Amino acid sequence: MKVNDIIGRERPYRKVQGIAACLLPFTADGEIAVEAFQNHLRVTHKAGLINAVNMDTGYVNYLSEAQRLEVLQWTLEALGSEVPFIAGAYIEGSDGELVSLYRQQMDQIVAHGGTPIVFQTARLLGRESRKKLEVYRAVCNGYQAVLGFELNPIFAPNGEIFDDDTMRGLLEIPELKGLKHSSLDRIKELERLALRDERRPDFHIYSGNDLAINMIEYGSDYLLGLATFAPDKFAERDMLWETGEATYYALSDSLQHLGNVAFRRPVPAYKHSAATFLHLRGIVPTALPHHQAPFRPPWEADILRDCAERLGLWTRHC
Repeated sequence: MKVNDIIGRERPYRKVQGIAACLLPFTADGEIAVEAFQNHLRVTHKAGLINAVNMDTGYVNYLSEAQRLEVLQWTLEALGSEVPFIAGAYIEGSDGELVSLYRQQMDQIVAHGGTPIVFQTARLLGRESRKKLEVYRAVCNGYQAVLGFELNPIFAPNGEIFDDDTMRGLLEIPELKGLKHSSLDRIKELERLALRDERRPDFHIYSGNDLAINMIEYGSDYLLGLATFAPDKFAERDMLWETGEATYYALSDSLQHLGNVAFRRPVPAYKHSAATFLHLRGIVPTALPHHQAPFRPPWEADILRDCAERLGLWTRHC
């Protein structure tokens, strides 16, 4: 794709659907901070974003099956039965038949009022497109709505970016209403948008590119871990884009600065950055990540204060 192919593709005044992958916070004793988690879900919903739980930002790969179920229960309790949310169907490390494993997880999600998003599995890595599509059709069959997910392996070893044949096939599954695209590659995402526009315009491409949050300008919606840092500011930014306000650009740039800091290498440590940022804001009780997750250096709070100041969320005391 040439630069000239991209110029002019901006879609101003578009209403954006924003989803925040909610951080799972912890107490000083290393226990899940349930009250803070539920409060953050409510704040995110009130801001106008949809919550996504049991995602990478929620340490889904470190949670037991019982803990993932508790997260669904806490989410339903916090939001009520009328508020939609997204939840990850994650099967890595589980024994059994592939389709059955997914559908067991998805049934639990739907029973709690959520929409399932299907995490990729290492068991399908390297398989031919035909086999992958056969599994996805069986997994999605009969559900009202399902989201797909393609994940850069930099985030997790079970991730992959689908080839074009697989992507075209996924667009033909009627129950699949959208897909989170986390390649961290603008051009690949633009190609996804072009294919979507050609074959199924109502299909949502949810950008997972925390290093290019302005992909909303080109037709992407988003499902971002970065949005859990400041759901209020993301909602404000989205409204500014929809109404065509010039102040959109300054706010978008400040959020992108936060993204560039928080999602630096090693990328999975962004969750410690999220806990640190939300602790600075007084939203979670500690800056601790899950004990198995990678940690940021002791000076993380110092650089994140600057990010918060740029967003008007922190006042420097001289």
